Amino acid sequence: MLTYILKRLLLSVPLIFGVLTLTFFIIRLAPGDPAAFFIQPGVSPNVTEQIRAQYGLNDPLPVQYVKWLGNVLQGDFGRSFSRAQQPVFEVIAEALPITVTIAALTLVANFTFGIIIGIISAVRQNSFLDRFLTVTALFFYSMPEFWFALMMIILFALKLQWFPASGLNEIGAESFGPFGFFLDRIWHLVLPVTVLSINGSAGIARYVRGSMLEVIRQDYIRTARAKGLPEKVVIFHHALRNALLPVITLIGSSLPFIFSGALFIEVIFAFPGMGRVTVEAIFARDYPLIIANTFISGTLIVLGNLLADVLYAVADPRIRL
Repeated sequence: MLTYILKRLLLSVPLIFGVLTLTFFIIRLAPGDPAAFFIQPGVSPNVTEQIRAQYGLNDPLPVQYVKWLGNVLQGDFGRSFSRAQQPVFEVIAEALPITVTIAALTLVANFTFGIIIGIISAVRQNSFLDRFLTVTALFFYSMPEFWFALMMIILFALKLQWFPASGLNEIGAESFGPFGFFLDRIWHLVLPVTVLSINGSAGIARYVRGSMLEVIRQDYIRTARAKGLPEKVVIFHHALRNALLPVITLIGSSLPFIFSGALFIEVIFAFPGMGRVTVEAIFARDYPLIIANTFISGTLIVLGNLLADVLYAVADPRIRL
């Protein structure tokens, strides 16, 4: 298992490097000039050329790539154009914990609710409850997350005023004390995590239902029931573990969707996470910050896929052989 993990990590290096190289050329071929961010009314036009020369933007594209590659191999991703020359990893260090928190909570909620709904639908196959859950899951699965987020804000934040509409904490939340601050943070995360998890859990529920229906028709399930085992033991101990094998692979594949969804959610709810930082960097043509965000996101996704493979082997001992 350790050898397998090391091989996967080594294979991920050229993958991430290829993504960064592609990002480097795409953002430079896109229209827009990073130097325009610094131009204010009344500033001499010569300042633009000085800024472009300072950041090496006047160099031919291959020269820029070679310089960038040399810096990246030394672990230097540069300084942000739009954030007063702040090192890009300092910017990301402030935003990454917020995005990781949202992604982790969403991942847990996705699989918790998805598995529960999938099991209920499979056990109550073709019943009214099964049809109701199926229609509801398809309804939420097909709903755009940004539109759903806006509807949730209008209903629960503006109309009912049960939850805050934006921000990570109330103004002056530091005065609540550590526990009060923590509860306030959780209260602000309820709506965005709900928006992200409802869509994902609906898709997972469909996978779990299909997998459970296939498993509970197997001979060993009939044997377990014939032995007189309680139905809960048959479903959760014998059927569920084998039914979850295809679902485990969704852990890695769901991470890209969670991160892409977090990008819109963080902008809508005004969270200072990586999604919002990325959007602001794109509008400002902040090349170093865009590439560094791509590097961090790509690394997290690769590690998520690796985690899914490891969990697959843990759930099914045959994989280890």
